[in-house]
Amino acid sequence: MSTREAGSGGRVTALVTRQDLEAREADTLAPYATLSRDHAGREHPEPESAGRTAFQKDRDRVLHTPAFRRLEAKTQVFLNFSQAASADHYRTRLTHTLEVQQVARSVAVNLGLNETLAEAVALAHDLGHPPFGHAGERLLDSLLAADGGFNHNTQARRIVTELERHSRHFPGLNLTRDTLDGLNKHQRDGLGQPSLEAQLVDAADALAYTAHDLDDGLRSGLLTPDQLMDLPLWQELLARTGVNAPPLTSLDRRMLHRELLGWLITDLTEASARSIQDSGVQTAAQARAWPHRLITYSDPMRALLRDTGTFLRERLYRHWRVEMQVEQAQRTLHTLFHAYLNRPGMLPPQARVNAERHGLPRAICDQIAGMTDRYALETHAALTPPAATPSWPH
Repeated sequence: MSTREAGSGGRVTALVTRQDLEAREADTLAPYATLSRDHAGREHPEPESAGRTAFQKDRDRVLHTPAFRRLEAKTQVFLNFSQAASADHYRTRLTHTLEVQQVARSVAVNLGLNETLAEAVALAHDLGHPPFGHAGERLLDSLLAADGGFNHNTQARRIVTELERHSRHFPGLNLTRDTLDGLNKHQRDGLGQPSLEAQLVDAADALAYTAHDLDDGLRSGLLTPDQLMDLPLWQELLARTGVNAPPLTSLDRRMLHRELLGWLITDLTEASARSIQDSGVQTAAQARAWPHRLITYSDPMRALLRDTGTFLRERLYRHWRVEMQVEQAQRTLHTLFHAYLNRPGMLPPQARVNAERHGLPRAICDQIAGMTDRYALETHAALTPPAATPSWPH
């Protein structure tokens, strides 16, 4: 921290500079952490902030986008359009993102990783989700089969590099390549491993949705305590907490969710610390060049999470009530896509510009993927006249 002369002849502390923050990272983070002063650059050169690191700038740019705000009204598991008061308590894509951010930051701090880079990747990782969650993603992927398909990870990168606008001088947010690389979860041919911070976000994502989908499933009544008694993870959780189930009170459920999060976070932190230590990596570059990911769970926890994922797919995500919502969602997006395809003039001006650059199907996909659940349903309703009242014979 630097100082400057005060008018009275004394000395006062000046503002913390970017260089101060970068020096603090170098002094306090682990040797294998990604330092912001060593970031891999931006596609479009620009001056860095005087008082923020490059990764702080990335985080803030994502946070202030319309795409991030729209996550508040996008589906996690339960569609985000119910008027019932209970629907206000289910996770949305935004609350899921914030839970991932919190988990990633907590573990990053304990492992000596760059928590700001982890935050930036966490906040951006779900920007590409369309309305209606994975049901919407599957439908858009099928509709775009001849034009490259649709994947929410690829779409998140497309949003921050092309569709969002931060400056009149370049498209996208011009994030650092380190943050952008963190969004390449699957398509990594020739890229090696992502940074440890990006690996951590990936693990935190699975951790968060496992814990909160169980909680939302119980809250909704689509899952029952009796059903969960067949789940090894749940049996172990009850044994750890001393809770007898069923039945469960609402307080029991909240306590179990809190304890499950703590258990998962502790396992992830301790197993990753052992993995990094055993590898012997000493730099961020060595961690990215390692043949497998170093951020991991213990073997017993991986088995428990694998069983839990299978359980959630069979008992929650394919529940008949969820399937009815999936059907409504897919009919809505199918109608919207073909309506825009048949009458492109209904697209807003920027979408028509995108159609000239990237083709009409991709521009329509961008338009629909950016919608919230509510806006998609309202647009669908505007295009679908109400059923005519039957004319009864006199």
